[in-house]
Amino acid sequence: MGINVLIVDDDMINRMLLKALLRKNPKVSGIVEAENGSDALEKLRSRDDIHMILLDIMMPILNGIEFLKIFRADMVNSNIPIIVLTTDDTKKTEVFDNGANDFLRKPIIEKDLSRVIDQWS
Repeated sequence: MGINVLIVDDDMINRMLLKALLRKNPKVSGIVEAENGSDALEKLRSRDDIHMILLDIMMPILNGIEFLKIFRADMVNSNIPIIVLTTDDTKKTEVFDNGANDFLRKPIIEKDLSRVIDQWS
């Protein structure tokens, strides 16, 4: 059985590109999308089958850092690995301080995405 990945990104093109890369990975069986951190929290509350989160930082409504703080405070889901995807390397320390498991720089390269899936699934 494969893993279900939640993509959290406000940019539809980024989500489409990530879905295309994830579909190539044999470990990934399902993909769920959220447009911001608030949408992601709602999806996570209604599902118990998410195994990994790919999280953008810069989003409206609830950004990635705010999402990390809320999500990691909730002990129910705290074991799900969160991989932060961003163009902003200056956020690296802050995302790790708030509970991210890994960090990928955009644009996402397929071999890097495969590495984090292998490492965290």
